[in-house]
Amino acid sequence: MRLAGPLRIVALIITMGLTWILVTILLGGPGGGLPRIQQFFTSECGDPLASLTGPENSVTAEPRARKYKCGLPQPCPEEHLAFRIVSGAANVIGPKICLEDKMLMSSVKDNVGRGLNIALVNGVSGELLEARAFDMWAGGKGCSVEPKVPLPVGPSPTDVNDLLKFIRPLHEGTLVFVASYDDPATKMNEETRKLFSELGSRNAKELAFRDSWVFVGAKGVQNKSPFEQHVKNSKHTNKYEGWPEALEMEGCIPRRSMAG
Repeated sequence: MRLAGPLRIVALIITMGLTWILVTILLGGPGGGLPRIQQFFTSECGDPLASLTGPENSVTAEPRARKYKCGLPQPCPEEHLAFRIVSGAANVIGPKICLEDKMLMSSVKDNVGRGLNIALVNGVSGELLEARAFDMWAGGKGCSVEPKVPLPVGPSPTDVNDLLKFIRPLHEGTLVFVASYDDPATKMNEETRKLFSELGSRNAKELAFRDSWVFVGAKGVQNKSPFEQHVKNSKHTNKYEGWPEALEMEGCIPRRSMAG
């Protein structure tokens, strides 16, 4: 019990000595210049975080490529409409039609289907007028030869005459966006192909069973549309078993003037 007092005094002296040594090290000692603690928190330019973010420690982030309307890599000129169309992939992934950063048709919107997916747009304002899917396999009688291997029956078959009623009465300047899904052509007839050709299509007359097709045309065009892609269904070149690759097309379409 008599040793408790002296031991406490010795412990206190040792603690004070260690504390003094630690303080001397951190402060750099007498005449040691800028204290080490201050050197840790202060850079040459006075930035308190410079020791952590100096050139040797800095990480330069990769610049992200800026995306514009509908994911285009660059903006469209004034008085132009930005668009992107993706055809369906086989009979699994549905098509997409985007205009001015608005999704007009997609599986998420639940307004696409097997066959031809068509969105009608006001060529002046860019507003969607109507969007519909037309089944070109289970629809009305056409002139194409039916394949030996049948396709699964769609949920809501449409007659080819419904498609004709949809595209016959278009007003001058109406934009027509088309994306295929699964089979775009089996039930097409000659009048249907002629109407698409008049809208500016080069490939409508040769569309066949399970071809991939994306197209943008307009009522009243004088020349063939520059916005069209077509891949034939061929067992030698198909990307998927029984189907060609999906197509993706993007661009800028001039708005139509009020005068047409």
